Amino acid sequence: MDKVNSNHKITTMGLVLIIFSTIFGISNSQTAFYQMGYASAIWYVLGALLFFIPTSLMFAEYGSTFKDAHGGIYSWLEKSIGKKWAFIGSFTWLAGWVLTLVSLLTNMWIPLSVTFSGVDRTQTWSLFGLNSNETIGILSVFAIILITWVANRGLNAITQISYFSGIISVIDIIIFVGLSIWLLLAQGGHFAEPITMHSVTQSPNSAFQSPVSIFSFLVYAIFAYAGMETLGGVTDNTKNAKKTFPRAVIIATVFMTLSYVISIFICGISANWLKDLSGSNVNLGNVRYFMVTNLGSMFGEKALHMSAANSIVLGQWISRFMSLTGFISYFGEFLFLIYAPIKSFIEGSPKDFWPKKMTKLNQNGIPSFALWIQTLVVCLIVLGVSFGGSTAQAFYTILTDMNNITTAVPYLFLVVAFPFFKKNFVNKQSGAIFYRRRITINFVTIITMATLALSIIFTSLQPMLDHDLQTAFWTVFGPVFFIIVAWIFYNRANKTA
Repeated sequence: MDKVNSNHKITTMGLVLIIFSTIFGISNSQTAFYQMGYASAIWYVLGALLFFIPTSLMFAEYGSTFKDAHGGIYSWLEKSIGKKWAFIGSFTWLAGWVLTLVSLLTNMWIPLSVTFSGVDRTQTWSLFGLNSNETIGILSVFAIILITWVANRGLNAITQISYFSGIISVIDIIIFVGLSIWLLLAQGGHFAEPITMHSVTQSPNSAFQSPVSIFSFLVYAIFAYAGMETLGGVTDNTKNAKKTFPRAVIIATVFMTLSYVISIFICGISANWLKDLSGSNVNLGNVRYFMVTNLGSMFGEKALHMSAANSIVLGQWISRFMSLTGFISYFGEFLFLIYAPIKSFIEGSPKDFWPKKMTKLNQNGIPSFALWIQTLVVCLIVLGVSFGGSTAQAFYTILTDMNNITTAVPYLFLVVAFPFFKKNFVNKQSGAIFYRRRITINFVTIITMATLALSIIFTSLQPMLDHDLQTAFWTVFGPVFFIIVAWIFYNRANKTA
Protein backbone atom coordinates (compact mmCIF):
# COMPACT_ATOMS: atom_id res chain seq x y z
CA MET A 1 0.00 0.00 0.00
CA ASP A 2 2.80 2.42 0.88
CA LYS A 3 4.46 1.59 -2.41
CA VAL A 4 1.31 2.48 -4.34
CA ASN A 5 0.97 5.74 -2.46
CA SER A 6 4.60 6.63 -3.07
CA ASN A 7 3.99 6.35 -6.80
CA HIS A 8 1.59 9.29 -6.49
CA LYS A 9 4.11 11.48 -4.69
CA ILE A 10 5.46 14.59 -6.42
CA THR A 11 8.87 13.99 -8.00
CA THR A 12 11.70 16.49 -8.39
CA MET A 13 10.79 17.50 -11.94
CA GLY A 14 7.09 17.57 -11.08
CA LEU A 15 7.80 19.99 -8.25
CA VAL A 16 10.04 22.10 -10.51
CA LEU A 17 7.17 22.46 -12.99
CA ILE A 18 4.71 23.36 -10.21
CA ILE A 19 7.06 26.04 -8.84
CA PHE A 20 7.78 27.49 -12.28
CA SER A 21 4.17 27.57 -13.51
CA THR A 22 2.97 29.10 -10.22
CA ILE A 23 5.54 31.91 -9.98
CA PHE A 24 7.04 32.76 -13.39
CA GLY A 25 5.43 35.52 -15.45
CA ILE A 26 6.93 36.97 -18.63
CA SER A 27 5.16 40.28 -17.89
CA ASN A 28 7.62 40.67 -14.99
CA SER A 29 10.47 40.64 -17.50
CA GLN A 30 8.72 43.20 -19.70
CA THR A 31 8.17 45.46 -16.69
CA ALA A 32 11.81 45.01 -15.68
CA PHE A 33 13.04 45.98 -19.16
CA TYR A 34 10.83 49.07 -19.10
CA GLN A 35 12.10 50.07 -15.66
CA MET A 36 15.84 49.42 -16.00
CA GLY A 37 16.57 47.91 -19.41
CA TYR A 38 19.14 45.10 -19.48
CA ALA A 39 20.52 46.38 -16.15
CA SER A 40 17.47 44.82 -14.43
CA ALA A 41 18.85 41.32 -15.05
CA ILE A 42 21.43 41.48 -12.25
CA TRP A 43 18.69 42.39 -9.75
CA TYR A 44 16.67 39.35 -10.73
CA VAL A 45 19.75 37.22 -10.03
CA LEU A 46 20.18 38.92 -6.64
CA GLY A 47 16.46 38.45 -5.93
CA ALA A 48 16.86 34.70 -6.46
CA LEU A 49 19.98 34.42 -4.28
CA LEU A 50 18.95 36.74 -1.44
CA PHE A 51 15.22 36.03 -1.32
CA PHE A 52 13.82 33.15 -3.34
CA ILE A 53 16.18 30.29 -2.35
CA PRO A 54 16.39 30.99 1.41
CA THR A 55 12.66 31.72 1.85
CA SER A 56 11.60 28.72 -0.26
CA LEU A 57 13.45 26.36 2.07
CA MET A 58 11.99 28.17 5.11
CA PHE A 59 8.47 27.76 3.75
CA ALA A 60 9.13 24.10 3.04
CA GLU A 61 10.04 23.57 6.70
CA TYR A 62 6.94 25.46 7.86
CA GLY A 63 4.70 23.52 5.48
CA SER A 64 6.05 20.07 6.27
CA THR A 65 5.94 20.63 10.04
CA PHE A 66 2.39 22.04 9.99
CA LYS A 67 1.12 19.88 7.16
CA ASP A 68 -2.13 19.10 8.99
CA ALA A 69 -2.93 22.76 9.72
CA HIS A 70 -5.40 24.39 7.32
CA GLY A 71 -4.68 28.00 8.15
CA GLY A 72 -1.72 28.49 5.81
CA ILE A 73 0.66 31.22 6.93
CA TYR A 74 -1.61 32.09 9.88
CA SER A 75 -0.93 28.64 11.37
CA TRP A 76 2.80 29.00 10.70
CA LEU A 77 3.00 32.37 12.44
CA GLU A 78 0.66 31.50 15.31
CA LYS A 79 2.72 28.48 16.37
CA SER A 80 5.96 30.47 16.03
CA ILE A 81 5.30 33.97 17.40
CA GLY A 82 1.73 33.89 18.78
CA LYS A 83 -1.80 34.78 17.73
CA LYS A 84 -1.43 38.56 17.65
CA TRP A 85 1.47 38.76 15.20
CA ALA A 86 0.06 35.82 13.26
CA PHE A 87 -3.17 37.74 12.72
CA ILE A 88 -1.38 40.98 11.79
CA GLY A 89 1.06 39.19 9.46
CA SER A 90 -1.56 37.10 7.68
CA PHE A 91 -3.96 40.07 7.50
CA THR A 92 -1.20 42.04 5.74
CA TRP A 93 -0.68 39.04 3.45
CA LEU A 94 -4.36 39.20 2.56
CA ALA A 95 -4.01 42.97 2.02
CA GLY A 96 -1.25 42.26 -0.50
CA TRP A 97 -3.71 40.18 -2.50
CA VAL A 98 -6.36 42.90 -2.15
CA LEU A 99 -3.94 45.40 -3.69
CA THR A 100 -3.12 42.85 -6.39
CA LEU A 101 -6.86 42.90 -7.15
CA VAL A 102 -6.71 46.70 -7.37
CA SER A 103 -3.75 46.51 -9.75
CA LEU A 104 -5.38 43.84 -11.94
CA LEU A 105 -8.68 45.69 -11.95
CA THR A 106 -7.22 48.98 -13.16
CA ASN A 107 -4.86 47.32 -15.66
CA MET A 108 -7.47 45.10 -17.35
CA TRP A 109 -8.94 48.04 -19.31
CA ILE A 110 -5.73 48.51 -21.30
CA PRO A 111 -5.88 45.14 -23.14
CA LEU A 112 -9.61 45.71 -23.73
CA SER A 113 -8.84 49.08 -25.31
CA VAL A 114 -6.05 47.63 -27.46
CA THR A 115 -8.32 44.76 -28.56
CA PHE A 116 -10.83 47.19 -30.07
CA SER A 117 -8.56 50.09 -31.07
CA GLY A 118 -5.22 48.46 -31.87
CA VAL A 119 -3.53 50.88 -29.46
CA ASP A 120 -4.00 51.90 -25.84
CA ARG A 121 -6.57 54.70 -25.82
CA THR A 122 -7.47 54.51 -22.13
CA GLN A 123 -5.72 57.84 -21.56
CA THR A 124 -8.39 59.47 -23.78
CA TRP A 125 -11.40 57.78 -22.17
CA SER A 126 -13.94 60.05 -20.52
CA LEU A 127 -17.31 59.40 -18.89
CA PHE A 128 -19.57 62.20 -17.62
CA GLY A 129 -16.77 64.75 -18.12
CA LEU A 130 -14.31 62.81 -15.92
CA ASN A 131 -10.63 62.43 -16.85
CA SER A 132 -9.17 59.08 -17.94
CA ASN A 133 -8.00 57.93 -14.49
CA GLU A 134 -11.35 58.79 -12.93
CA THR A 135 -13.18 57.04 -15.77
CA ILE A 136 -11.11 53.90 -15.24
CA GLY A 137 -11.89 54.12 -11.54
CA ILE A 138 -15.66 54.21 -12.17
CA LEU A 139 -15.49 51.36 -14.71
CA SER A 140 -13.39 49.32 -12.26
CA VAL A 141 -16.00 49.72 -9.54
CA PHE A 142 -18.74 48.39 -11.83
CA ALA A 143 -16.44 45.57 -13.00
CA ILE A 144 -15.57 44.27 -9.52
CA ILE A 145 -19.24 44.32 -8.52
CA LEU A 146 -20.01 42.15 -11.56
CA ILE A 147 -17.05 39.82 -10.93
CA THR A 148 -17.96 39.43 -7.25
CA TRP A 149 -21.49 38.48 -8.32
CA VAL A 150 -20.03 35.83 -10.66
CA ALA A 151 -17.71 34.53 -7.90
CA ASN A 152 -20.71 34.07 -5.62
CA ARG A 153 -22.16 31.61 -8.13
CA GLY A 154 -19.76 28.92 -6.91
CA LEU A 155 -16.28 27.39 -7.15
CA ASN A 156 -17.04 25.46 -10.34
CA ALA A 157 -17.43 28.63 -12.39
CA ILE A 158 -14.27 30.09 -10.82
CA THR A 159 -12.04 27.07 -11.53
CA GLN A 160 -13.24 26.60 -15.12
CA ILE A 161 -12.58 30.23 -16.08
CA SER A 162 -9.24 30.28 -14.19
CA TYR A 163 -8.09 27.05 -15.88
CA PHE A 164 -8.92 28.45 -19.32
CA SER A 165 -7.12 31.72 -18.58
CA GLY A 166 -4.04 29.75 -17.47
CA ILE A 167 -3.84 28.02 -20.85
CA ILE A 168 -4.20 31.41 -22.57
CA SER A 169 -1.25 32.77 -20.55
CA VAL A 170 1.00 29.96 -21.82
CA ILE A 171 -0.04 30.75 -25.42
CA ASP A 172 0.95 34.39 -24.87
CA ILE A 173 4.45 33.41 -23.73
CA ILE A 174 4.92 31.10 -26.73
CA ILE A 175 3.86 33.80 -29.19
CA PHE A 176 6.06 36.54 -27.70
CA VAL A 177 9.18 34.37 -27.38
CA GLY A 178 8.63 32.60 -30.73
CA LEU A 179 8.21 35.79 -32.76
CA SER A 180 11.17 37.41 -30.98
CA ILE A 181 13.55 34.55 -31.78
CA TRP A 182 12.32 34.41 -35.39
CA LEU A 183 12.92 38.18 -35.68
CA LEU A 184 16.41 37.84 -34.17
CA LEU A 185 17.32 35.26 -36.81
CA ALA A 186 15.86 37.46 -39.57
CA GLN A 187 17.96 40.39 -38.31
CA GLY A 188 21.13 38.34 -38.37
CA GLY A 189 21.45 38.38 -34.58
CA HIS A 190 21.00 42.16 -34.33
CA PHE A 191 19.23 43.56 -31.23
CA ALA A 192 17.17 46.77 -31.39
CA GLU A 193 18.65 47.63 -27.96
CA PRO A 194 22.41 47.00 -28.39
CA ILE A 195 24.01 44.79 -25.76
CA THR A 196 27.02 46.66 -24.37
CA MET A 197 28.79 46.84 -21.02
CA HIS A 198 27.05 50.17 -20.40
CA SER A 199 23.53 48.87 -21.23
CA VAL A 200 24.00 45.82 -18.99
CA THR A 201 25.13 47.89 -15.99
CA GLN A 202 23.33 51.24 -16.41
CA SER A 203 19.59 51.85 -16.71
CA PRO A 204 18.48 54.02 -19.67
CA ASN A 205 15.57 55.20 -17.50
CA SER A 206 16.26 58.56 -15.82
CA ALA A 207 14.08 57.46 -12.89
CA PHE A 208 16.61 54.74 -11.99
CA GLN A 209 19.94 56.54 -11.78
CA SER A 210 20.50 57.28 -8.09
CA PRO A 211 21.69 54.54 -5.66
CA VAL A 212 18.38 54.70 -3.75
CA SER A 213 16.22 54.33 -6.87
CA ILE A 214 18.42 51.53 -8.26
CA PHE A 215 18.30 49.53 -5.03
CA SER A 216 14.54 50.12 -4.76
CA PHE A 217 14.17 48.03 -7.92
CA LEU A 218 14.95 44.97 -5.81
CA VAL A 219 11.35 45.01 -4.60
CA TYR A 220 10.25 44.35 -8.21
CA ALA A 221 12.59 41.36 -8.36
CA ILE A 222 11.23 40.06 -5.05
CA PHE A 223 7.68 40.44 -6.34
CA ALA A 224 8.61 38.43 -9.44
CA TYR A 225 9.56 35.48 -7.20
CA ALA A 226 6.64 35.87 -4.75
CA GLY A 227 4.17 33.05 -4.17
CA MET A 228 6.34 30.25 -2.83
CA GLU A 229 4.56 30.39 0.53
CA THR A 230 1.47 28.94 -1.18
CA LEU A 231 3.48 25.80 -2.05
CA GLY A 232 4.97 25.17 1.40
CA GLY A 233 2.17 22.74 2.18
CA VAL A 234 2.99 20.31 -0.63
CA THR A 235 6.09 18.94 1.11
CA ASP A 236 4.12 16.10 2.68
CA ASN A 237 3.05 15.08 -0.85
CA THR A 238 6.62 15.19 -2.14
CA LYS A 239 8.63 12.02 -2.66
CA ASN A 240 11.61 11.98 -0.27
CA ALA A 241 11.00 15.65 0.62
CA LYS A 242 14.30 16.15 2.48
CA LYS A 243 16.22 15.63 -0.75
CA THR A 244 13.58 16.38 -3.39
CA PHE A 245 12.44 19.80 -2.15
CA PRO A 246 15.83 21.56 -1.91
CA ARG A 247 16.90 19.94 -5.19
CA ALA A 248 13.69 21.13 -6.89
CA VAL A 249 14.07 24.64 -5.43
CA ILE A 250 17.66 24.91 -6.70
CA ILE A 251 16.70 23.62 -10.17
CA ALA A 252 13.60 25.85 -10.33
CA THR A 253 15.61 28.86 -9.15
CA VAL A 254 18.30 28.37 -11.79
CA PHE A 255 15.71 27.70 -14.50
CA MET A 256 13.48 30.62 -13.47
CA THR A 257 16.36 33.07 -13.03
CA LEU A 258 17.72 32.16 -16.45
CA SER A 259 14.21 32.47 -17.91
CA TYR A 260 13.80 35.95 -16.43
CA VAL A 261 17.25 37.09 -17.57
CA ILE A 262 16.78 35.64 -21.08
CA SER A 263 13.28 37.17 -21.29
CA ILE A 264 14.68 40.59 -20.37
CA PHE A 265 17.20 40.35 -23.20
CA ILE A 266 14.49 39.01 -25.55
CA CYS A 267 12.62 42.28 -24.99
CA GLY A 268 15.62 44.10 -26.47
CA ILE A 269 15.38 42.17 -29.75
CA SER A 270 12.51 44.36 -30.94
CA ALA A 271 12.42 47.31 -28.51
CA ASN A 272 14.95 50.13 -28.33
CA TRP A 273 14.39 51.76 -24.96
CA LEU A 274 14.95 55.41 -25.90
CA LYS A 275 13.14 55.15 -29.23
CA ASP A 276 10.17 52.95 -28.27
CA LEU A 277 9.60 53.14 -24.49
CA SER A 278 10.70 56.57 -23.27
CA GLY A 279 7.55 58.46 -24.33
CA SER A 280 5.03 59.86 -21.87
CA ASN A 281 2.31 57.65 -23.41
CA VAL A 282 4.08 54.50 -22.13
CA ASN A 283 3.51 53.42 -18.53
CA LEU A 284 3.66 50.35 -16.31
CA GLY A 285 0.09 49.49 -17.27
CA ASN A 286 0.46 49.45 -21.06
CA VAL A 287 4.16 48.80 -21.69
CA ARG A 288 3.49 45.17 -22.53
CA TYR A 289 1.20 46.12 -25.42
CA PHE A 290 3.58 48.74 -26.75
CA MET A 291 6.26 46.06 -26.85
CA VAL A 292 3.98 43.49 -28.52
CA THR A 293 2.83 46.01 -31.16
CA ASN A 294 6.43 47.01 -31.84
CA LEU A 295 7.47 43.34 -32.06
CA GLY A 296 4.68 42.60 -34.57
CA SER A 297 5.59 45.59 -36.73
CA MET A 298 9.28 44.73 -36.82
CA PHE A 299 8.47 41.06 -37.46
CA GLY A 300 6.36 42.03 -40.49
CA GLU A 301 9.06 44.33 -41.88
CA LYS A 302 12.22 42.34 -41.11
CA ALA A 303 11.04 38.71 -41.17
CA LEU A 304 8.14 38.78 -43.65
CA HIS A 305 9.51 41.71 -45.74
CA MET A 306 6.18 43.56 -45.71
CA SER A 307 5.83 47.25 -46.43
CA ALA A 308 6.11 49.68 -43.51
CA ALA A 309 2.36 50.41 -43.60
CA ASN A 310 1.38 46.73 -43.69
CA SER A 311 3.89 45.93 -40.94
CA ILE A 312 2.25 48.49 -38.66
CA VAL A 313 -1.15 46.91 -39.36
CA LEU A 314 0.27 43.44 -38.62
CA GLY A 315 1.72 44.71 -35.35
CA GLN A 316 -1.63 46.13 -34.34
CA TRP A 317 -3.47 42.89 -35.13
CA ILE A 318 -0.95 40.78 -33.22
CA SER A 319 -1.33 43.21 -30.36
CA ARG A 320 -5.15 43.00 -30.65
CA PHE A 321 -5.02 39.20 -30.38
CA MET A 322 -2.62 39.15 -27.45
CA SER A 323 -4.61 41.91 -25.78
CA LEU A 324 -7.78 39.83 -26.03
CA THR A 325 -5.97 36.84 -24.51
CA GLY A 326 -4.47 39.19 -21.91
CA PHE A 327 -7.94 40.45 -20.95
CA ILE A 328 -9.18 36.87 -20.57
CA SER A 329 -6.13 36.07 -18.42
CA TYR A 330 -6.77 39.13 -16.24
CA PHE A 331 -10.40 38.15 -15.80
CA GLY A 332 -9.59 34.54 -14.88
CA GLU A 333 -6.81 35.52 -12.48
CA PHE A 334 -8.98 38.19 -10.91
CA LEU A 335 -11.90 35.80 -10.44
CA PHE A 336 -9.67 33.29 -8.65
CA LEU A 337 -7.88 35.85 -6.45
CA ILE A 338 -11.08 37.54 -5.37
CA TYR A 339 -12.09 34.25 -3.76
CA ALA A 340 -9.10 32.09 -2.76
CA PRO A 341 -6.99 34.33 -0.43
CA ILE A 342 -9.86 35.68 1.68
CA LYS A 343 -11.45 32.23 2.02
CA SER A 344 -8.09 30.79 3.14
CA PHE A 345 -7.55 33.62 5.65
CA ILE A 346 -11.02 33.50 7.21
CA GLU A 347 -11.04 29.71 7.46
CA GLY A 348 -7.52 29.64 8.90
CA SER A 349 -7.83 32.38 11.53
CA PRO A 350 -9.83 31.92 14.75
CA LYS A 351 -13.58 31.94 14.16
CA ASP A 352 -14.26 33.99 17.29
CA PHE A 353 -12.39 36.93 15.70
CA TRP A 354 -15.10 37.36 13.09
CA PRO A 355 -18.78 38.27 13.09
CA LYS A 356 -20.84 35.23 12.10
CA LYS A 357 -21.74 36.88 8.79
CA MET A 358 -18.06 36.92 7.74
CA THR A 359 -17.60 33.17 8.16
CA LYS A 360 -21.00 32.08 6.88
CA LEU A 361 -21.02 30.32 3.50
CA ASN A 362 -23.81 30.74 0.97
CA GLN A 363 -25.55 27.85 -0.80
CA ASN A 364 -22.64 27.65 -3.25
CA GLY A 365 -20.03 27.28 -0.50
CA ILE A 366 -18.73 30.86 -0.91
CA PRO A 367 -18.17 33.33 2.00
CA SER A 368 -20.45 35.81 0.26
CA PHE A 369 -20.54 38.56 2.90
CA ALA A 370 -16.74 38.52 3.24
CA LEU A 371 -16.38 38.82 -0.54
CA TRP A 372 -18.66 41.87 -0.63
CA ILE A 373 -16.73 43.53 2.23
CA GLN A 374 -13.51 42.89 0.28
CA THR A 375 -15.15 44.40 -2.80
CA LEU A 376 -16.06 47.52 -0.82
CA VAL A 377 -12.43 47.93 0.33
CA VAL A 378 -11.13 47.49 -3.24
CA CYS A 379 -13.63 50.05 -4.54
CA LEU A 380 -12.57 52.62 -1.93
CA ILE A 381 -8.87 52.19 -2.78
CA VAL A 382 -9.52 52.33 -6.54
CA LEU A 383 -11.58 55.52 -6.20
CA GLY A 384 -9.05 57.06 -3.80
CA VAL A 385 -6.14 56.55 -6.21
CA SER A 386 -8.01 57.26 -9.46
CA PHE A 387 -9.50 60.53 -8.16
CA GLY A 388 -6.17 61.60 -6.66
CA GLY A 389 -5.28 63.85 -9.60
CA SER A 390 -2.19 61.95 -10.81
CA THR A 391 -1.04 61.52 -14.40
CA ALA A 392 -1.49 58.14 -16.11
CA GLN A 393 2.19 57.26 -15.60
CA ALA A 394 2.04 58.19 -11.90
CA PHE A 395 -1.31 56.36 -11.54
CA TYR A 396 0.13 53.00 -12.64
CA THR A 397 3.42 53.57 -10.80
CA ILE A 398 1.52 54.22 -7.55
CA LEU A 399 -0.56 51.06 -7.96
CA THR A 400 2.49 48.93 -8.82
CA ASP A 401 4.67 50.22 -5.96
CA MET A 402 1.86 49.99 -3.40
CA ASN A 403 1.12 46.43 -4.53
CA ASN A 404 4.79 45.36 -4.50
CA ILE A 405 5.52 46.74 -1.03
CA THR A 406 2.36 45.40 0.60
CA THR A 407 3.11 42.00 -0.92
CA ALA A 408 6.69 42.08 0.39
CA VAL A 409 5.82 43.07 3.99
CA PRO A 410 4.25 39.70 5.05
CA TYR A 411 7.50 37.97 4.11
CA LEU A 412 9.17 40.02 6.84
CA PHE A 413 6.82 38.41 9.37
CA LEU A 414 7.54 34.91 8.04
CA VAL A 415 11.32 35.44 8.00
CA VAL A 416 11.45 37.07 11.46
CA ALA A 417 9.31 34.22 12.85
CA PHE A 418 11.59 31.50 11.46
CA PRO A 419 14.21 31.45 14.27
CA PHE A 420 11.37 31.26 16.83
CA PHE A 421 9.80 28.43 14.86
CA LYS A 422 13.12 26.54 14.87
CA LYS A 423 13.54 27.12 18.61
CA ASN A 424 9.98 26.04 19.46
CA PHE A 425 10.01 22.95 17.26
CA VAL A 426 13.66 21.92 17.45
CA ASN A 427 12.71 18.39 18.58
CA LYS A 428 9.29 18.21 16.95
CA GLN A 429 10.06 18.60 13.24
CA SER A 430 9.20 15.40 11.42
CA GLY A 431 9.25 16.71 7.86
CA ALA A 432 11.87 18.34 5.67
CA ILE A 433 14.67 20.07 7.60
CA PHE A 434 17.14 22.24 5.69
CA TYR A 435 18.48 24.61 8.35
CA ARG A 436 20.00 22.84 11.36
CA ARG A 437 22.81 24.92 12.86
CA ARG A 438 21.83 28.01 14.84
CA ILE A 439 24.51 30.14 13.13
CA THR A 440 23.11 29.20 9.70
CA ILE A 441 19.55 29.97 10.78
CA ASN A 442 20.53 33.38 12.15
CA PHE A 443 22.71 34.25 9.14
CA VAL A 444 20.03 33.38 6.57
CA THR A 445 17.35 35.19 8.59
CA ILE A 446 19.43 38.39 8.88
CA ILE A 447 20.43 38.44 5.19
CA THR A 448 16.90 37.79 3.95
CA MET A 449 15.35 40.23 6.41
CA ALA A 450 17.86 42.95 5.43
CA THR A 451 17.12 42.37 1.73
CA LEU A 452 13.37 42.72 2.28
CA ALA A 453 13.63 45.68 4.66
CA LEU A 454 16.06 47.70 2.53
CA SER A 455 14.09 47.13 -0.68
CA ILE A 456 10.88 48.26 1.05
CA ILE A 457 12.57 51.30 2.66
CA PHE A 458 14.25 52.48 -0.55
CA THR A 459 11.09 52.00 -2.62
CA SER A 460 9.22 54.15 -0.08
CA LEU A 461 12.04 56.69 0.16
CA GLN A 462 12.58 57.35 -3.55
CA PRO A 463 9.36 59.33 -4.26
CA MET A 464 10.05 61.42 -1.14
CA LEU A 465 13.50 62.34 -2.49
CA ASP A 466 11.81 63.23 -5.81
CA HIS A 467 9.35 65.44 -3.87
CA ASP A 468 6.51 63.33 -5.31
CA LEU A 469 4.41 63.38 -2.14
CA GLN A 470 1.35 61.78 -3.73
CA THR A 471 3.26 58.69 -4.88
CA ALA A 472 5.11 58.58 -1.55
CA PHE A 473 1.84 58.65 0.39
CA TRP A 474 0.12 55.88 -1.56
CA THR A 475 3.25 53.72 -1.69
CA VAL A 476 3.48 53.68 2.10
CA PHE A 477 -0.28 53.78 2.63
CA GLY A 478 -0.94 50.14 1.76
CA PRO A 479 1.14 48.24 4.35
CA VAL A 480 0.84 50.87 7.10
CA PHE A 481 -2.94 51.15 6.77
CA PHE A 482 -3.55 47.41 6.79
CA ILE A 483 -1.16 46.76 9.69
CA ILE A 484 -3.00 49.41 11.75
CA VAL A 485 -6.39 47.95 10.78
CA ALA A 486 -5.22 44.45 11.73
CA TRP A 487 -3.88 45.70 15.06
CA ILE A 488 -7.14 47.48 15.94
CA PHE A 489 -9.28 44.56 14.77
CA TYR A 490 -7.27 42.04 16.81
CA ASN A 491 -7.40 44.14 20.00
CA ARG A 492 -11.15 44.71 19.69
CA ALA A 493 -11.78 41.02 18.96
CA ASN A 494 -9.71 40.06 22.01
CA LYS A 495 -11.69 42.39 24.30
CA THR A 496 -15.06 41.04 23.15
CA ALA A 497 -13.93 37.39 23.18
